[in-house]
Amino acid sequence: MQYRNLGRTGVKVSPLCLGTMMFGGPTDETESTRIIHKAIDHGINFIDTADMYAGGKSEEIVGRAIADRRDNVVLATKGRQKMGDGPNDQGGSRMYLMRALDRSLKRLNLDYVDIYYYHAPHEDTPIDETLRAMDDMVRSGRVRYIAVSNFRAWRVCEALWTSDRLGLDRFVCVQPLYNIVNRDIEVELLPLCEAYEL
Repeated sequence: MQYRNLGRTGVKVSPLCLGTMMFGGPTDETESTRIIHKAIDHGINFIDTADMYAGGKSEEIVGRAIADRRDNVVLATKGRQKMGDGPNDQGGSRMYLMRALDRSLKRLNLDYVDIYYYHAPHEDTPIDETLRAMDDMVRSGRVRYIAVSNFRAWRVCEALWTSDRLGLDRFVCVQPLYNIVNRDIEVELLPLCEAYEL
């Protein structure tokens, strides 16, 4: 397996990342664990999950599956999406994201994650509040790197500029929607990622 740098960090990740959105839903724990172990055995060291995947079950399964292989895995999870019925059970506020991270770590049965993604924009929260919270996550040691998912190029650029202006940790990678039908990222987001080493 040939590995690549994660953005402009020194962390090496496999070019393929194992996504776990279906784990705990259509894919039961036994099969999910088999898939995870097989991927690791074949050199895939990058695993992605999220708090909202199967209502948190994906994180629980991933945590158990990698428990004895933690040092061989670059683990990413995400926070921001709706995880309850209350008005503050989603979003990009410091209050919500800190709680979301705590709950993810509990489900994963870990003290830290390697990458914590801000899962999508939240119109009601200024990006500087979100970035300050994520910077504090890194400084606390509970997150190694921060990243972003489902952002348009201008929002990624705004976040990078805000991080630089305020002296905060910056996003190291981007996870966009990309498939054979939806190739919008080729126009602006991919060139931005190349220019900013994401």
